[in-house]
Amino acid sequence: MKKINYILLFIAFSSIISGCKKALDAPAKSALEESVIFSTQSLAEGAVTGILQAFAETNSYRGRYIVYYGTNTDSEVISSIKTVGDDKSRLANYNTNVNNGQMNTENNVWAMLYLGIERANLAIRGLRAYGNVDSNPQMAQLLGEVLTLRAVMYSDLIKAWGDVPARFEPVTSETIYTPRTDRDVIYKQLLADLAEASNYLAWPNATSRTSSVERVSKAFAKGLRARIALMAGGYALRQDKTVRLSNDPDLERTKMYTIAKQECLDIINSGTVRLLPNFETVFRNLNQEVLTAGQESMWEIPFSEGRGRVIFDMGVNHAKIDKYTGQNKGGTVIANPAMWYEFEKQDTRRAVSITPYGWDSDGTANTAFQVTSTLGKMYLGKYRYEWMKRRVTSTNDDGINWMYMRYADVLLMAAEAINEIDGPTAAAPYLKQVRDRAYVGNTALSTAYMATVTGSKTAFFNAIVKERSLEFVGEMLRKQDLIRWNLLDSKLAENKKNLEDLELRREKYANLPAKIYYTLNGENLTIYGLDFGDTDAIGAAGGYASNKTWTMSSSSDATTFWNALSQNPQNQPSKQSYWPIWQTFLDSSNGTLNNNFLGL
Repeated sequence: MKKINYILLFIAFSSIISGCKKALDAPAKSALEESVIFSTQSLAEGAVTGILQAFAETNSYRGRYIVYYGTNTDSEVISSIKTVGDDKSRLANYNTNVNNGQMNTENNVWAMLYLGIERANLAIRGLRAYGNVDSNPQMAQLLGEVLTLRAVMYSDLIKAWGDVPARFEPVTSETIYTPRTDRDVIYKQLLADLAEASNYLAWPNATSRTSSVERVSKAFAKGLRARIALMAGGYALRQDKTVRLSNDPDLERTKMYTIAKQECLDIINSGTVRLLPNFETVFRNLNQEVLTAGQESMWEIPFSEGRGRVIFDMGVNHAKIDKYTGQNKGGTVIANPAMWYEFEKQDTRRAVSITPYGWDSDGTANTAFQVTSTLGKMYLGKYRYEWMKRRVTSTNDDGINWMYMRYADVLLMAAEAINEIDGPTAAAPYLKQVRDRAYVGNTALSTAYMATVTGSKTAFFNAIVKERSLEFVGEMLRKQDLIRWNLLDSKLAENKKNLEDLELRREKYANLPAKIYYTLNGENLTIYGLDFGDTDAIGAAGGYASNKTWTMSSSSDATTFWNALSQNPQNQPSKQSYWPIWQTFLDSSNGTLNNNFLGL
């Protein structure tokens, strides 16, 4: 069975992070020699294991970054959204406090990412010095993996914090206190690193090392380089407190689109990954822990069965222990209520991505049945206990991997970049592949749609903005997309109005039923009233066993759902689109770190 074993087989160093020293257990002296570790393949493998271990720590990706970075957008929201002053909510509502109780600890994701970066820096130095990478493909593959993993960590640091300290060499006493570095410097290093890594890495399934989605491949390194190029060429809040493009000519927008285009085309033309014909299969494979490379998943953060909180936080809620799970979790992050109504009825992605129901049981381990949720608490359906092959028994973790990138992202990045460079006609085939899969069995609808969006670059770009929201609900890509397009403020304002209109059945939502009507058949619900064209009259006459008012809030709520999306003082999410560096790291930085550009 899976997976990478999170034991630090050969960690031969101590890590110094953000002004705080964290000594690791020291192995035998012979293992401390870099010349031994990084000239011996079996020992050097431990370096990759050690880097991955940093993702799995309690307050790292496992329980903090995955669940809190990326929500509140027009696609996903935190389920406690109306509790605006709660520390968890403040991580999402663009009003984060430096003393945040969820993050202001020495072992949170900031610390763990820098721990992983320090381990990567040591491994890169050792592999370059002793790995004979020019003549040893196995050691070259390891160097490519480490360079790519370091790029993952830096790109995610930038997404969450903006400009961050750059550390591309192991820490010394002279470099222990490092201020924020202009992210453009880091972007250029990452783009160079990933270009180098691609020369070392094999394509998926070309070697035994790239036969699993838990190992880095050439396809993933190229896809990550495309993603980082789009970030670097996009908008962001800068140290001068303005939201703008980079002033660095090396990161000029067209140059970054050109990199993204080429990297995506390299992946597409390689034929080593593919779009699965059925959208649901992508996520059934994830939940069933299918790790074979060469399908749609390109790289996954690997969690052992006792680590990781993907369904625990992002999945369909199970109110009690039941036949599918030994833990009653799911639903910390939920779908933005308006997202359901952005999908057309024929779009097969809707029923996979969002569920208007959770699960309940009679309290025993051999029953389970669906129960209706509310408009304000529809769940992210891509992560489901009921799709797993094994029964989760841990109280805190489910062990499902986090799918970091999939091939549909490559196709849509290609479409976006090619539209900017060559126009919509050249870009259309890549968008159409994603649309055709979504409308399998109704591809005429996809074809008709494509004819409406290829008239201009602007029309096609707007189609990409919409398509990425439909395709990636619950995958936590939306926030960074909106930031780099400079659409965070406008889309959240638009969403706020949509939510209010939806609740009050105004404008485009005016004719939606006030209620839903439902019957339980075995353990599954049949629900009427969720589609445009449905009516209360038909629902009431339909012989359904039950009905309920379909609402996201009650009239007694002091803070309504739509007003809780963003709570920053300027009511301008783009001006606090980053988390602050937490107080514990400010205090230990010898005065080198601050949050001035956030007004903190």
